[in-house]
Amino acid sequence: MPAQSTGTPPDGTPGAPGAPGALPPGTHVQIGEVAARTELSLRTIRHYEDVGLVTPSARSQGGFRLYTEGDVQRLMVIRRMKPLGFTLEQMRELLAVTDRLDAPEPPDASERARLAARLAEFEEATATRAAELRVQLARAEEFAETLRARAARVARPGR
Repeated sequence: MPAQSTGTPPDGTPGAPGAPGALPPGTHVQIGEVAARTELSLRTIRHYEDVGLVTPSARSQGGFRLYTEGDVQRLMVIRRMKPLGFTLEQMRELLAVTDRLDAPEPPDASERARLAARLAEFEEATATRAAELRVQLARAEEFAETLRARAARVARPGR
C-alpha cells in the first residue's frame, strides 16, 4: 500500500507527529482509537475510506482496520478542511499534492513548482474561508449578546 502523508509539519496539534500523544513509529491502532483522537465518527472514517481519501495501513488477522500516525494525520487534514467547505474532490487533490511533495522520490523542479503553486492556492482559499467564518462568528456573537440583553430586560420585574 502506498504511504499516505499529510504534508503537515509537527504543530503541537494533538496527534501531530512529534506531539504529545502521537503514536510511536510503526504502531497501529484500531478505528475506535482513531475516531477518539480525530473526533470523527466511525461512520465518517469508513466513508472517507470508501471515497478513497484514506486507506488503513493494515488489517488485523480478524480483519479490523489498523491505522498509523500518518493515517491519523491524514484524517486530521480532512477534518480541518470539512468545516471550511472544501469538497471531497478538493480534499483528494490537496492530499495528492502533499503526498507527491512528501514522496520518497522527490518531484523534479518543474513538478515541484506546479505542486507548490497549487499548495499556495489551497492556503489562500483556506485563509479566505477562515476570514469569512470569523465574520460569521462575530455576527453570531453579536446576535447572542442582543438576545442575552433582551432576556435580561424581560427577566427584570416591572419592565
